[in-house]
This record gives sequence, C-alpha cells and structure tokens, in this order.
Amino acid sequence: MKRFVIVGIGNFGSSAAEALYSRGHDVIAVDTRESAVDQVASHVSRAAVGDGRKRDMLRQVGADASDAAVISTGDDITASILSTMALKDLGVEEIYVKVISHDHARVMSQLGVTETVFPERESAFNLANRISEQGILNYVRMSGDLSIQEMVVLDTWVGESLRALELRARFGISVIAVHDVERDVMDVPPDPDAPLKESDTLLLAGRPESLAQLADAVDEDAS
Repeated sequence: MKRFVIVGIGNFGSSAAEALYSRGHDVIAVDTRESAVDQVASHVSRAAVGDGRKRDMLRQVGADASDAAVISTGDDITASILSTMALKDLGVEEIYVKVISHDHARVMSQLGVTETVFPERESAFNLANRISEQGILNYVRMSGDLSIQEMVVLDTWVGESLRALELRARFGISVIAVHDVERDVMDVPPDPDAPLKESDTLLLAGRPESLAQLADAVDEDAS
C-alpha cells in the first residue's frame, strides 16, 4: 500500500483520489473548500480543509510521508507551482500535476515534476482519433512514440490469421491482444495462427504514424 496526497479536489482531483483509494491505497485529500472536502471525505483515508501551498499544513496532514502527490488546482497556476515547491521541500519525489496549457506544462516540467497531465487535450485527441477512423473503438496515446488502439476485425480479415495479415511487417504494428467480445475473453498474447472472428477486436500498439498508416489502408479498402 502506498500513500498519496491529492492537492485540489475538483473533478479531476476527486476522481484520482477515489480511484487510488478504491485500489487500497492510503489517500489524503486537501482543498481550501470545505464543501469539496465534505464531498470526498467518505472516499479517501483522510480529507482536510487547508491550503496545499503551505508546507506546514501539508506536513500536518502527513504529506511528508507520502509516496507520491497529485496536484489539481484548476486554473490557479501559481497554486500548482507553490504546492509543487512545498511538496518537494517535504521530500515527496513523485509529483503529478494537472495542467491547463502548454505553457503551464512547460513551467511544471522545469520545476522537475514527474509528469504533467493535460486531460482535456488528451481526451479531445483520443476522441478525434476514435471518431475519425473507421473501426476504431478506443485510442490512447501513451507517449510521443507509442499509442494503443482497439479496433474491430474488418470483414476482409474474418477467417484470416494474424500471421497472414502481417500487420507488423506491413505497418510496424504489434497485436498485443485479441478480444472476443461475444464471450468477453481476452487472448494475451494472441495465437498468431488462430482465424479471426467477426466478434473479435484487436488491441494494437505502435507509433501514432504507423497506426495512422493502417487506418489509411483500411479506409482505402473500404472505399
């Protein structure tokens, strides 16, 4: 079990807090708004009304013994900077910060945070990829060099094997799992010689440009 401190419990912060707590971790939630604290209190180990920019306040709630922190202070960029500095002073090594712009992300990166999270941009990016390409069910950009997407098995692929499709050789894409949606069975790693079924979806991993190349090829086949 790890200890996490969440500074700022709006929609993003409270969701992160509840998700971590549901996984059995010790979660401390901090916000200046009493109403927000009351709302999340039953879903975390400890919820406290206080100023997450203040080192002494964070120490009082046990942030100095935390394994990691999540900062989600909305549009208040100054608050995220000061909270980061306070947590670093307390020795918290892993700090994840929700950001609202590229400039905000750049500032936080210069402060040495572990990761910046831009949920609105990431959600929009994933949605755009999902709705613009034929057969894409889910799309997650893991980093600049790796994305994962789930797509349906095309009509022309039914009865073919992964070995015969040669997606890795043709597009540089790895099929990491085959999901039989009808039976809700995930084959990981998949059998390269098993014939694909209409009820299957493929979980693919590769560079964004490789996945885009596959999507273009799919569109050409469909037209």
